[in-house]
Amino acid sequence: MLAMNELKLGRVIDIDGQPYQIIFTQHIKVARGGATLRTKLKNLLTGQVLEKSFSGSDKVEEADMNRQKANYLYNDGQQFYFMNNESFDQFSLSQDELGFSRDFLKEGITVDTLYYNNKPVSIKLPTKVELEVTEAPPGIKGDTAGSASKLATLETGAEIKVPLFVNAGDIIRVNTETAEYVERV
Repeated sequence: MLAMNELKLGRVIDIDGQPYQIIFTQHIKVARGGATLRTKLKNLLTGQVLEKSFSGSDKVEEADMNRQKANYLYNDGQQFYFMNNESFDQFSLSQDELGFSRDFLKEGITVDTLYYNNKPVSIKLPTKVELEVTEAPPGIKGDTAGSASKLATLETGAEIKVPLFVNAGDIIRVNTETAEYVERV
């Protein structure tokens, strides 16, 4: 059983026999009242998002999930195909099941696969991945009043903000949890 302070982003809990992944948390402390935790939970089987609040005395059961490594192979526009590194079984997940993780999938990347009842339901990307910038407009000289950035397109089709010195053809490191530029490699 998990207490309120153990409910963190990415953790998978069991509600009514269904696995829900925590995708948002907000801790609220009222002056005389007890603390509450507002969360958004994503059902890993249906994709439904649920908002739920937990008080300090609430206990939640962690979902019985199994993790295994898999390699990303390819996609056909609708389905994304993976291969389990231990059993060499191939499986696919839809765009909806992957969420925004699909924006950072590069062929050959190793991911953690979450299994619920021996069925793959979700993946977890490495925290940082290296991707090539395919399109980046030139930086405008003198456009540096604040933290200057521009929108760049990555090899996977994702668009993120990068500093002005990043050009097309550069390899950059991206944080997959926040979808932000980290550094140029």
